[in-house]
Amino acid sequence: MKTFNVGGMSCAACSARVEKAVSKLDTVESCAVNLLTSSMQVEGSATDEEIINAVVSAGYSASVKGEKPQGEKKERDSFKDSETPQMIKRLVSSLVFLIVLMYISMGHTMWNFPLPRVLAENTVALGLTQMLLTIVVMVINKKFFTSGFSAILKGAPNMDSLVALGSSAAFIYSTYVLYAMTTALTHGDFELLHYYSHELYFESAAMILALITLGKMLESRSKGKTTDALMSLMKLAPDEATVVRDGAETVIPSAEVVSGDIFIVKPGESVPVDGVVLEGESAVNESSLTGESVPVEKYVGDTVSASTINTSGYLKCRATRVGEDTTFSQIIKMVEGASATKAPISRIADKVSGIFVPVVCLIAVVTLIVWLTLGESVGFALARAISVLVISCPCALGLATPVAIMVGSGVGAKNGVLFKTAASLEAAGKVRTVVLDKTGTITEGKPKVTDIITFDSADESELLSVAYSLEDKSEHPLALAINEYCRDKGVTKYPISEFNSVSGKGVSGKYNDLVLAGGNEKIIDITKEARATAKTLALEGKTPMFFSKDNVLLGIIAVADTIREDSREAIEKLKKLGLQVIMLTGDNENTARAIAAKAGIDEFIPGVLPDGKEKVIRELKEKGTVAMVGDGINDAPALVSADVGIAVGAGTDVAIDAAEIVLIREGLSGVVNAIRLSKRVLTNIRENLFWAFIYNVIGIPIAAGVLIQPFGIALSPMIGALAMSLSSFCVVTNSLRINLFKAEKSEESRTKIKEEIKTMEKVFKVEGMMCPHCSGRVKKALEALDGVIEAIVSHESGIAKVILSDNIADETLKNAIEAEGYKVTD
Repeated sequence: MKTFNVGGMSCAACSARVEKAVSKLDTVESCAVNLLTSSMQVEGSATDEEIINAVVSAGYSASVKGEKPQGEKKERDSFKDSETPQMIKRLVSSLVFLIVLMYISMGHTMWNFPLPRVLAENTVALGLTQMLLTIVVMVINKKFFTSGFSAILKGAPNMDSLVALGSSAAFIYSTYVLYAMTTALTHGDFELLHYYSHELYFESAAMILALITLGKMLESRSKGKTTDALMSLMKLAPDEATVVRDGAETVIPSAEVVSGDIFIVKPGESVPVDGVVLEGESAVNESSLTGESVPVEKYVGDTVSASTINTSGYLKCRATRVGEDTTFSQIIKMVEGASATKAPISRIADKVSGIFVPVVCLIAVVTLIVWLTLGESVGFALARAISVLVISCPCALGLATPVAIMVGSGVGAKNGVLFKTAASLEAAGKVRTVVLDKTGTITEGKPKVTDIITFDSADESELLSVAYSLEDKSEHPLALAINEYCRDKGVTKYPISEFNSVSGKGVSGKYNDLVLAGGNEKIIDITKEARATAKTLALEGKTPMFFSKDNVLLGIIAVADTIREDSREAIEKLKKLGLQVIMLTGDNENTARAIAAKAGIDEFIPGVLPDGKEKVIRELKEKGTVAMVGDGINDAPALVSADVGIAVGAGTDVAIDAAEIVLIREGLSGVVNAIRLSKRVLTNIRENLFWAFIYNVIGIPIAAGVLIQPFGIALSPMIGALAMSLSSFCVVTNSLRINLFKAEKSEESRTKIKEEIKTMEKVFKVEGMMCPHCSGRVKKALEALDGVIEAIVSHESGIAKVILSDNIADETLKNAIEAEGYKVTD
C-alpha cells in the first residue's frame, strides 16, 4: 500500500476524477482518494512516477507522502489547517469591495441611498462602476476560475467549474447589457435605458464568489476541527528527553534517543520513548494510550510507553523502542491510515460524484432553453440557469463519509480503540455476533491458585511444601501458578532428587528417600472422596491437582484462569446492544459451562482446537456479520477469517497484525466501545448522506424555477450561492457531534476513580531550593496546612507534590511556599 498527497482537489468530483485516472493504470489493483485529507492510497505494482503522472495528467498535483508535491510551492501538512487563514483573507478582501458594490447596485436603486451626482445622474457610469468593482472581486477569487475552467478543458468539471460558470455567465450577460445601455443612451431611448439598468447582474457575479468563499472558509474551519482528537494526541509526545551519557544527564531532542539509551523521567514529565524501568517506582498516567484516567503503578521491570505522563516518582529507564517504532507512533499511524481509507458506505456518493457536475451543467442549459422557449427574458432565464449552477453542491457528498471517519478514528484513539481502516470502522457497527476467545480475553490468561484442600491428618503447610518443591522444577502454566502462590506465602521448599516429569500425568521426585508426586489421577491413586471433590472443582471451571507423600494423598490444589473483573459487565452491555455473544474454548464442556456461567454467556463452543476456531467463524458468518475477539497466536486465523477481527492490545504481535481493530487496554470494555462508536459513526454518515442528497434533490428543481408558476417562488442566484456555501459546512459540523461520544467505563474503573477522588494531588514547580534543608522547609510549611496529608518535595527536580484530603486553593499552597522565600513558577 502506497500513500500519496494530492493537491488541487476542491470537491467530490475532483477526488472521483483522480481515482478514475489512477485506476486506469493496468498495474494498479485499487485506488482510494480521500478529499478531506487530500491523500490517496494505491495498491499494485505501478511505480511512483506512473501514479504521479496519472494524477498530474488529470489536472492535479501529487507526491509520495512526506515529499514536496509537484506543482505546489509548499509541502501540505494534512493535519495543519493552512487553508482557513487564506480563505479568511480572501473573504475579507472580497467583502470590502462587495459592500461598496451592493450599496451602489441595490442600496441606491431600491432604497435611494445617496451617491455622488456623477453616478446618481449617470446610469451608464453607475453600471461601469459596478463592473469594475466586480472585476476586483473576481480577481481576488481567481482560484475558482483557474481551477474551474482548467477542469472543464480537461473534461473533468468540478465544483469550481460550477461557480466559475455561474459567476462568468452573470458577468458576461451584465457586460452585454452595459453595452446595450450605451446604445440606448446614444439613441436617446431613456425608457429602454431604464429597463436595461434593472437587468444588470454584476452584484450577483460578485456575491456568488463571496458567499462560496464564506462557505469554504466555514467548511475548512470545521474540517480543521475534525483532526482535533488526533492533534491533541500528537501534542502529548514530548520534544525533549533527558538521557544519561558519559555518566551525566543530558537533554536532547526525543527524536535523537536510540534504543538502549538510559533516560530519566522526573515527576510531571512525559515519557519520551518506550522503555523498561531500571530504577524507581511511580504512578504513570496512560490515558493517552488507553483512555483510562486512573494512573498505573510502575516498578522495576515494568514497561513504560512514549507520551504517558509520570505523575509522581523518579524513573530511570532503558529505551527499547524509539522513533516511529514506539507504541504511541504506531497509534498515530493507525489513525492516519484509517482516515486515509474509504468506507464501503461511500461508494454510492462516489458514483454520483463522478457524474454530478456534468449533469448539473446539462440541467442548467435545459433550464435556460425552457424559460426562453416559454417567452421569458434572457435575464430571467439566465438567472434560473445560474441559480442551478451555484446551488448544486458536490462537496457535501464528498465530505459526508471522510469527515465522520476522521472524527470517529480520532475519538476511538483517545479511548484506546484503534481502527486500522475505514472499512473496519464501518463493519464493527454492523456486527450481529461477537465471538470471544476464553483464555486471555474473557479470563486473565494467567492461572491462579483458587482452592487448597487437605485430606485426613495432612497439614496445609506440608501440602504446599511438597507442591512447591515439585512444581518449581516444572514449566507448565499450572505449575507456575502454584509457584507464584507459594513464593508469596513464603512456603519452605525441599531439595528434590530424581525429578521426573511425565507429559499428561504430572511430576515426581524424592526427598530423604520419600517419594513425592503431583498431578492427576493417572500418576496418583486417589480415594472416592478426593475424586468427588475433584469433580466438584472441575464443574466450577477449576483444574484439580493431587499431591502425595510416600503414596499417601495429602490433598488437592485447584488452579483456575480467573475471569477478568470487567468481563461480565462488558458482556451484559454487548447483549443489551442486541448482539449474540459466543465463547470459544478448548476446555471440556463442564469447565466451559462453568466459565460461561461466571461470565454471563449463554452460548459457548467447547473443545475447539486452535485450528478449529477459523472453521467455527466461517460457519457463523453464514448467519450474519461476525466479530472475533482474541489475543493469542492461535487466534490469528480466526481474526483474519471474521468480518471484524478485534485484538486485545496486551496480546501477541501476530494477533494484533491479523486484526482490523486493536484495543490498547486489556479487557472487554473496549469491544463495547468499538461497536458503540462504530454505530455512532455509521448513523452520522447516513445523516450526512441523506442531507447531502436531499439538499441537491430539492434545491436544484427549486433553483430551476419549478415553483414559479404554481406558487410564484423564485430562487435568486445569490440565495442559491448562500445555500451551497452552507451545505458542506452543515455536513462537517454534523460530523463533529461524534466528539460528544462517551466511552463506557467498567465498574472497576469507576470505583478506582472514586477512590482517587478521595485524595487529590497538586504539583508545583519551585525555584530557589538549593539543598535538602530547603526541601525540608517547604515540606514543613505545606504540611502545616489543614487538609494536606503529605508533601513530597525535591530540591533536585524543583518539584513539590502535595497530597490533599480536601481541595485547598492553589493560591493558599503557593503562598505557603513563597512565605519560606522560594518562588512558584508553575
